[in-house]
Amino acid sequence: MNLSGVSLFGIIVAMVAYLLGMLTIGLLASRKNETVGDFYLGGRQLGPFVTAMSAEASDMSSWLLMGLPGLAYLSGIAEPVWTALGLAVGTYINWLIVAKKLRRYSLVAGNSITLPQFFSNRYGDKKKVLTLIAALVIVIFFIPYTASGFSAIGKLFSSLFNVDYHLAMIVGAIVVIFYTMTGGFLAASMTDLVQSIIMSIALAIVLFFGVNQAGGMDAVLENAKGLAGHLSLTLSHVPDPGDLFAAGTTTPYGFLTIVSTLAWGLGYFGMPHILLRFMAIEDENKLKLSRRIASIWVVIAMGVAILIGVIGLGMTAAGVVPELTTSGSAETIIVSIAHRLSSFGFLPALLAGLILSGIMASTMSTADSQLLAASSSVSQDILSGFFGLKLDSKTHLKVARGSLLVIAVIGVFLAWNPDSSVFRIVSFAWAGFGAAFGPLMLFSLFWRRTNRQGALAGMVVGGAMIFIWKFAVRPLGGLLDIYELLPAFILSSLAIVIVSLLTKAPDKEVTDTFDKVAAM
Repeated sequence: MNLSGVSLFGIIVAMVAYLLGMLTIGLLASRKNETVGDFYLGGRQLGPFVTAMSAEASDMSSWLLMGLPGLAYLSGIAEPVWTALGLAVGTYINWLIVAKKLRRYSLVAGNSITLPQFFSNRYGDKKKVLTLIAALVIVIFFIPYTASGFSAIGKLFSSLFNVDYHLAMIVGAIVVIFYTMTGGFLAASMTDLVQSIIMSIALAIVLFFGVNQAGGMDAVLENAKGLAGHLSLTLSHVPDPGDLFAAGTTTPYGFLTIVSTLAWGLGYFGMPHILLRFMAIEDENKLKLSRRIASIWVVIAMGVAILIGVIGLGMTAAGVVPELTTSGSAETIIVSIAHRLSSFGFLPALLAGLILSGIMASTMSTADSQLLAASSSVSQDILSGFFGLKLDSKTHLKVARGSLLVIAVIGVFLAWNPDSSVFRIVSFAWAGFGAAFGPLMLFSLFWRRTNRQGALAGMVVGGAMIFIWKFAVRPLGGLLDIYELLPAFILSSLAIVIVSLLTKAPDKEVTDTFDKVAAM
């Protein structure tokens, strides 16, 4: 992008202010990290508003401001709308039935501070096998997920300032690593709150500016209506490769595809970085307020993001932003809109910088939580939990930070190739956690008869089926061409039930704890 001096200066001022703010929060939060429990769970002191907004900000990632608008821009509203609907329902149900019970159970079951630790404590797993397997699942799916966030930051800086992608990606990664390493969970949660606000402001600015530049909402809708299936919920638009504004063709978005897309909502029950927020809230009685805040914000944010994709298409038709013809380039539509805004002078450039900071915020708010979850799996769950490494509090904190740094460096190496689709990477990792942990979390909280063997079977089957369905079954097409989360979730649930019933009932100590939590 070729930016004028004034535009570039305005954008830089806004983005530097944002980055310095994140670093400052990290430094301030670091003063409250005296133990590894503080570092990974913030001492269970999160208020209801921080809990809600940090959970949803860490949930959305760059998918909200890049993946979702890009999909609506290029392929129409069918897939993003059904995906958003599934996520909205999943968000509400997760807060409704899981949040309070997990907060209580994680405290009663050995004061668990990580998800793998909770699973072992829940089932009386003295050998910590559940801890090890759950930790490995987290590392396997979170490292590439984090890498996609680093990659998004690199693409943003590289396209804006015409700098080397790798340099831009490394600088962005360093900022995330610094404030997460210094401030831990509390810093991640507080920065997530700020970042959710910035994301909301960015969405609002883009919405109103985009409609104005496209010639009004009527012009936006008329343009989209001229493209076959673009505004249909049962057809997916296939653009003409030579002309984005030719009528194009459609492919059916049938019942089975809709159901499998709605299955995105099942992923919430297994998302470690979201479930940790439930475990960390200070007052469980305020979870109702958190649920309302989170649910409302998610619906509005995703709805606006989809609308921005359609508006961006209208702006392209009006000739004010460039034509984007591939899935990778379409994900930068919001960057193109910000670039257009910055051309109107210094103050608009500041607003454009805020929009671009929103993209960074959506990426960083997820990357920091993922880094914490992955590093806790290595230091707290594998080294201390499974291998029994005995460390004093200060040394444990150093190991925790060191693990986070190592995982982040691996993520940087995985992000070295700039050619990737944010939506598709997030989709796969989301399915992995949803299938490996989602059914197990629900059975852990609500079925007394679940035992250690069933828990292990469900976790392994769910995680393995994501790979099997994605790479071996789904390519066969036809009725099998559905989102891998749905079949993997079902098979994981069956594995938990069947293996639990075929093996010895859980020990009395385990069922007594379950009954204690149920009576609370």
